[in-house]
Amino acid sequence: MKINQPDARRIRQRGWLCLAIVITACLLPALAAADDSQQPVTPRTAELLRTGGGPVRIVCFGDSVTGVYYHTGSRRAYTDMLGIGIERVFPQADVTMVNAGISGHTTHDALARIDRDVLAHEPTLVTVMFGLNDMTRVSLEEYRTNLKTIIDKVRGVGAEVVLCTPNAVIDTTDRPTTRLMEYCDVVRAVGRETGVPVCDCYQAGDEWRERDALGWRLSMSDEIHPNMDGHQHIAELLTEAITGRQVSLADVGPPVPALPHSLQLLKEGEPLKVLAMTPLDEMVVPAVTQIFPDARLEVTAWDTDSKSLTELMQSAQQTVRSMQPDLVVLCIPRAALPADEEELIHAYSWTMNYSLAFGPGGWDCLVIEADVVDPLPQPAESDVLTSQLVGAQDLPRIVREPGDESTAMEILSRWLARQLQ
Repeated sequence: MKINQPDARRIRQRGWLCLAIVITACLLPALAAADDSQQPVTPRTAELLRTGGGPVRIVCFGDSVTGVYYHTGSRRAYTDMLGIGIERVFPQADVTMVNAGISGHTTHDALARIDRDVLAHEPTLVTVMFGLNDMTRVSLEEYRTNLKTIIDKVRGVGAEVVLCTPNAVIDTTDRPTTRLMEYCDVVRAVGRETGVPVCDCYQAGDEWRERDALGWRLSMSDEIHPNMDGHQHIAELLTEAITGRQVSLADVGPPVPALPHSLQLLKEGEPLKVLAMTPLDEMVVPAVTQIFPDARLEVTAWDTDSKSLTELMQSAQQTVRSMQPDLVVLCIPRAALPADEEELIHAYSWTMNYSLAFGPGGWDCLVIEADVVDPLPQPAESDVLTSQLVGAQDLPRIVREPGDESTAMEILSRWLARQLQ
């Protein structure tokens, strides 16, 4: 067949166009991999955040994992971390975070309070994370219906919605993983059916557990509740979903001031009731009165001599919340620690958990790490593990800096001077 010159030119042009399409198709994955951004799943909210074009109010709706409780230090949770993540991505954003999490609640309870706790805030965006309690007393079908009703109500006031699967848990009889996965499947299905994006916290946590079992375990305060390290992970996932940008929150330390309840009482001249593990019980009064000479402290010694970590955990459970002190000072000696890693993680975490108020607005808790009282030339393996656990709980802590030969009293006094003045 004979082809004239214009036709030949068009064929060559089409050939170049096809080649360009092929090259572009090959390059796009590499370009995408080089850019950590993606399309936000909440475009209207993301645009307001990006441009600073108006106030954005985000309500995080959920159960005890969402709310502020002992497992994250009783002062903040992933709602606060999400706010920090968003501000890191979009410093110009005018964002207000509202925590609407209540311990023990199911989607059934959520519908009873959604008008008061969520819609009354006139939200721009609502994140929804329920399931850990639903799986124990709400059927899968009712769970599905309740999620859809929550979505309808939120959309009815013009807000965007993000559904979240519950976090991965340690398998127990009450909450077996196989049962939890069924509820996660419902969340994903509801998301597909309603066109609502899903932040898959369960899948991300399960993948973390697969690649780093110990790292994931250290992000759990107990069998079902993530500690602050786990909450930071949830907030990173939500930040990326909402803004389209990845962010790390690993460097976010405990909130300041470190001892707000104690500081307020000392400034007001009120008595300060302290429960302190030995030998710190003898150091607290002279350290505090260096800063507040007229301070009135009532110190109760918490004996650690010859006690195992399990015994200390049990005494925390029996004593602290019934006593309701103003300040708890933990200093768990190395001699108390068990050799078994899982036993150490479990008992150390629960000693901290029981030393905190169940929910927000309670007393202060300070951890003095073992090397302050009992320094070693090199940190023990247990020191590294317990330090990770304390940091993950979002609690203030005192450590001995490398090369510091000061006494425990001197280290405590310097730290308190910085925090209380």
